[in-house]
Amino acid sequence: MRGSRAGRDPTAKRFGENAAAGLLLGFTLLAVLWANSPWAHTYSEFWETPVGLTFGTVHAELTVKELVNDGLMAFFFFIVGLEVKAQFTIGELTERSRAVVPVLAAVAGLTLPALVFLLFNPSGEAAGAWGVVISTDTAFLVGALAIIAPKYPARLRTFLLTLAVVDDVGALAAIALFYSEKINLVPLVIAVALCGCLIAVRYLPPALRGLAYSVLAVGLWLALFAGGVHPTLAGVAVALVIPVFTPERQRVEAAVEVIRVFRQSPNSQYARAATRSLRDSISINERLVTAFSPYVSFAVLPVFALANAGVHLDAGTITEAARSPLTWGVVVGLVAGKLIGITGATWLVQRTGLGRLAPGLTLRRVAGGAALSGIGFTIALFIVDIAIVDPRSQDLARVGVLAASVVAFALGWAIFRLTDRLSPPVAVGLKLVRDIDPDRDHYRGRVDAPLTLVEYGDFECPFCSRATGSIDEVRAHFGDDLLYVWRHLPLERVHPRSVDAARASEAAALQGKFFEMGAKMFEFQDFLEWQHIYRYADQVGCDIARFDDDVHSAKVLHRVDDDAQDAEVMDLNGTPTFFVNGVRHKGPYDSASLIRALEATRTR
Repeated sequence: MRGSRAGRDPTAKRFGENAAAGLLLGFTLLAVLWANSPWAHTYSEFWETPVGLTFGTVHAELTVKELVNDGLMAFFFFIVGLEVKAQFTIGELTERSRAVVPVLAAVAGLTLPALVFLLFNPSGEAAGAWGVVISTDTAFLVGALAIIAPKYPARLRTFLLTLAVVDDVGALAAIALFYSEKINLVPLVIAVALCGCLIAVRYLPPALRGLAYSVLAVGLWLALFAGGVHPTLAGVAVALVIPVFTPERQRVEAAVEVIRVFRQSPNSQYARAATRSLRDSISINERLVTAFSPYVSFAVLPVFALANAGVHLDAGTITEAARSPLTWGVVVGLVAGKLIGITGATWLVQRTGLGRLAPGLTLRRVAGGAALSGIGFTIALFIVDIAIVDPRSQDLARVGVLAASVVAFALGWAIFRLTDRLSPPVAVGLKLVRDIDPDRDHYRGRVDAPLTLVEYGDFECPFCSRATGSIDEVRAHFGDDLLYVWRHLPLERVHPRSVDAARASEAAALQGKFFEMGAKMFEFQDFLEWQHIYRYADQVGCDIARFDDDVHSAKVLHRVDDDAQDAEVMDLNGTPTFFVNGVRHKGPYDSASLIRALEATRTR
């Protein structure tokens, strides 16, 4: 989850991602069928049709394919840039401990495939196409993971998406540095000046920013095009200067106040104010991702696939591809290079202690995801078109990309199925996946106590309230022999304020007030709006300014998310859930039942 994006409905989001991947696959197949149909000549004729614009003596012209690859794909790279900016600002890449494993794995997954490709193509024009094998297609990767459906994929999915962000950064850098045409200095100086203007847009009145961003973005695209740098990078440049932040309490409360006034006196003036206030409470980065992503996923990428995946697969092409070092370099680079690079780097980082995988994420799971990372479709086909001039060689490279995608999917499926069969996930949730850590966990009692009781709970759950009340009796019974630990399992579908309450408790914990804040929220469960939560934080003695900063920090967001994902790995779906000495407690959770379970453990 990424900062403020954590609140999105994950089911709907994943359905949309899977639908987009399915549409992309459908248009890919349509392109192949069109290019191999009796009307195959119309495929190239259509995409090579010139489209021009004349203004007086000035005339500009692109083919339909260039319009797609250079124009529409700028919106794709714009969305990629927005996601990269969010990840490095408020997302998974804000913390070194979280980022080090997927970042280094991604670097290996970029480097090794290129080296493998160059072993097959050490010289000539084909050698310059090494960039074809460096990138993973995130849309197909997510779709493939959904189709294979390994159990409890949340941690693996987060790992792969983080890896994909670094992968995208590497691919964008390669395009900028190695796949630009002859450089013209004057237009590039203008491009730099336009980037400076884009940075300054945030200081304009809100009403003017949208128009300013649009005009400057078009100007930057034209400047890069004239300067010999691939113009799609204008999308990335614009995205990186657009601000991103998690929703701020003051802005949200201001929006609520305006809506309250509108409700009392509905009129057009208050309606505009309410709309503007709601819009300003969310960062422009997230608003643009929400606005543009559907168009990119369901229009731009399918059209791109239709324009670039049309390989003529006659017997001669297939025979030539089977003997071509270019084709084999693409296939082996993507499939073997990604699998070995990502898996090997992950193993090495763990062994050296530079980083570690999250609980529930094993090396075999990473290997399955690494195999799927060999699906390098969108940017791979994009680089084919700009790195290779000869049309026949382009077809051979495209055959390699398509073949690698099929092989990578099959290999990923086989790894997941084989490893699950050799070590099936039996007794899920029987034991804690994360040991008690005094430096991390919120606990009451002696750290070296012989008995431990871990509760996964939800501050808005009335059963948790009663269960937590009974904990006092359990602790009184065992005294110093019991260590009690609380972990988060916010059930947001039934308790809409549970995530907010969990974040508030973590922000209070940074000031040593975790249990005091928790008790206050349990006492007033029906009043967990932010204005109430801030009042409780003040009452338990928190510094409100510091609390306000912490409650929106990546550290707090990730801390709550860690517990929730641990719960998913263990298949916990109700609160409260208890673990007695590390083993899941089944049955009633009143104080008498918990005391009996703990006594039985001590007897054993």
